[in-house]
Amino acid sequence: MRSVGVEEELLLVDARSGEPLAVSGAVLASAERHAWQRPGGGAVRAHPFEEELQKEQLEFATSPVTEMGALQEEISRIRREAALHAVTAGAAVAAVATSPLAVRPSLNAGNRYRWMGEQFGLTAQEQLTCGCHVHVSVASDEEGVAVLDRIRPWLAVLTAMSANSPFWQGEDSGYGSYRSRVWNRWPSAGPVDLFGSADRYHEQVRCMVGTGVLRDEGMVYFDARLSAAYPTVEVRVADVCLDASTPVLLAALIRGLAETAARAWQDGRPPARVGTSLLRLASWRAGRSGLDGALLHPETMEETSAAHAVEALYQHVREALVDHGDDERVREGIARLFEHGNGARIQRQLLASEGSLAGVVTRCAELTARG
Repeated sequence: MRSVGVEEELLLVDARSGEPLAVSGAVLASAERHAWQRPGGGAVRAHPFEEELQKEQLEFATSPVTEMGALQEEISRIRREAALHAVTAGAAVAAVATSPLAVRPSLNAGNRYRWMGEQFGLTAQEQLTCGCHVHVSVASDEEGVAVLDRIRPWLAVLTAMSANSPFWQGEDSGYGSYRSRVWNRWPSAGPVDLFGSADRYHEQVRCMVGTGVLRDEGMVYFDARLSAAYPTVEVRVADVCLDASTPVLLAALIRGLAETAARAWQDGRPPARVGTSLLRLASWRAGRSGLDGALLHPETMEETSAAHAVEALYQHVREALVDHGDDERVREGIARLFEHGNGARIQRQLLASEGSLAGVVTRCAELTARG
């Protein structure tokens, strides 16, 4: 069974005012101090946290697992750990994909981040967004590229399901996932053409880095890519999700997409030849609507309801879900998502009930701390 792992980026905020705080260094120092230690010294387990582009962010990665219940437990546990470490720095963590309140982010130190700030200007300086990346194991780069080629039309639906960034710089953006729009300011981000083979994929990446626009392979920000560090396909289209069960739902669906695509490749069935320009429109529509408006149907690229688009995704991967033992979890997760709403809908509901964006952030931080 294919293993999955999740990376999440959390926003560091003042627990009372909701304003983002540039304290990632202090939070990471707390995590270092509390790493599990052998009796004679030396860490048994390195902590899962890392710095990100901005000092107002904290990133973590789960271990690769094959059982979704274990993934749910690990995400919940690490979110609780992140909240405890944040307290030591006078902060809280909030699983929101953009800051509801106005902010001027602070780039982290280091040659890489300094280079990005100089190269990309405001794009880097304003890039305070928190995403959720899902890794699924593949047997080879060739299989991985076959998967990338075949999951392209389905990725926008995942953006809509995860949408959790309705506010930007103190205003309602009108989008469910405004993070997806801000993220696509990077020149290497977004949907890509069919590759056809691993050789063509790697040649494309080499050429992109060779232009000098990108510092290295890690800055190839395709919607889905081969991981440079692990034998995985990495799907990067989702907002970080407010409810800790939603990334598990996404991970189950993405593993289903990868398995369905790999089986199609093994059977000799070609990928759908959907133009990248249409995929960009589908991505924009998903970011705009979330689950509260029309989407583009992944198979026809025609307007349809969010419910129909999500149902099409579910039916497309259902055989793989059943084989993985994930079918019931996914069906229940989809039903819960439509009943209670994704993060974008919940944040807007919180604004109506709390009366302020500061109240929205405070409540989101409380929910995140519960894991």
